[in-house]
Amino acid sequence: METEDSKVNSWRLCSVQQVEDFKNLLRIFPLLSSGVLMCTTLPVISTLTILQTLTVDRRLGPDMKVPAGSMIVFILTSTAINLTLIDRFLFPLWKKITLRSPMPLHRIGLGHLFNMTGMAVASLVESRRLKLAQTHSVLDHPGSVVPMFVLWLVPQLVLVGLGEAFHYPGQVTLYYQEFPQPLRSTAAAMISVVVGFAYYLSTTMIDLVRRVTTWLPDDINNGRLRNVYLMFAMMQMLNFFYFLFCAKCYKYHSVEGGNKNSDDESSKS
Repeated sequence: METEDSKVNSWRLCSVQQVEDFKNLLRIFPLLSSGVLMCTTLPVISTLTILQTLTVDRRLGPDMKVPAGSMIVFILTSTAINLTLIDRFLFPLWKKITLRSPMPLHRIGLGHLFNMTGMAVASLVESRRLKLAQTHSVLDHPGSVVPMFVLWLVPQLVLVGLGEAFHYPGQVTLYYQEFPQPLRSTAAAMISVVVGFAYYLSTTMIDLVRRVTTWLPDDINNGRLRNVYLMFAMMQMLNFFYFLFCAKCYKYHSVEGGNKNSDDESSKS
């Protein structure tokens, strides 16, 4: 018979593999946390661009006007087109030059850069819009249209869409390949968790800006929307440096093996 001293609670015991799996999770969470702030770009620029669209010239003809909410289509279109171009042309060229497939962290890093650039461009476009509003005395007439064509707002949306085309597949690949085998199904859903937190965070940050500053009044012609864009661009830049630090410290667990095998196969062929 077993004595009480010889009895061991099974739930206190972990195999070596379980310990290694837990260590892998701890190693990947800093990278996951950097993705939360990066993903705030999409909800922020989508919302604020609609506010800008409502104040500019949306006419495409005598009887046609661009709906403000439809501007988000440019992000989706940019993402769809660039995904095709990246997979068909950029990555094969990358592999031909470097003899290696691009790693997931490369894709995520490029996503950081394009999202940050999109916010900076949005700040510049807003500066032009506000300058035109002041020049044409629109500030004294609430509800008046600023004489700036609506397509001036497209570049910032295209850049953010390009960033999505890089970082979204990169994050999905990273989590799926680096998460422990028993958590592969959970890993596939992690990007949804990251995006969900990002949407809540973006809402909180916009609400905080409205409470603490006068940058986002009801009439953005009397506000400082460019400062909001600039603030998010600076935050994205700091987050990018944080990502670079995490990426430099991170060592691939599964991806390196996969790439090594693929490189060996390609060299044999």
